[in-house]
Amino acid sequence: MTGPIRVLLVDDQALMRMGFAMVLDAEDDLEVVGEAGDGATALAQVRALRPDVVLMDVRMPGMNGIEATERLTAEHPEVRVLVLTTFDLDEYAFAALRAGASGFLLKDAEPAALVTAIRTVASGEAVVAPRVTRRMLELFAPHLPVHAEAPTGGTDPRLAELTPREVEVLRAVARGLSNAEIAAELVLSEATVKTHVGRILAKLEVRDRVQAVIVAYETGLVER
Repeated sequence: MTGPIRVLLVDDQALMRMGFAMVLDAEDDLEVVGEAGDGATALAQVRALRPDVVLMDVRMPGMNGIEATERLTAEHPEVRVLVLTTFDLDEYAFAALRAGASGFLLKDAEPAALVTAIRTVASGEAVVAPRVTRRMLELFAPHLPVHAEAPTGGTDPRLAELTPREVEVLRAVARGLSNAEIAAELVLSEATVKTHVGRILAKLEVRDRVQAVIVAYETGLVER
């Protein structure tokens, strides 16, 4: 990516937008290109401004962050969405991830965490702490469709193209392990794990590892 990362701030509270803008404007590689107070305005701003990352509040009047995320990622798959939430087990945040967001962050996160998260999603990675991923999926997995015929991932068509090693790596990703932790557990180099994860995302046709984890639960690859 050349030039600063272009960020659109979406929150119905002007004070929150101001606070985020102050943090981001202090960074040389980040540029706030616009703001919006609701989902509909956010979509219009994305079309006009073409940001790299959208910082999206999930709870807003009118079009909420979930619907806005779904429409935005469908219309502009190159734009990354980082969802803002008040609670780390917010059902709205989970719904936004399923709608295509690349991760979520608590509104009271440290400024450094916010900056790092934006840089991470701009690079194409996902931002959901492994601990939070696990807790969130434990809470919401029971509500996902059950594919009892694919308890090992062997018969679901979405997993058919994965090699045995890739299935193993996907299981580890679904458990909330980082690439470094997967490398240690499977006795692989971290670079090899990153390659496996990239191939898994391509074969599953998902944007990032968050969506890959959801597929792992939906197909029964990971036990509830």
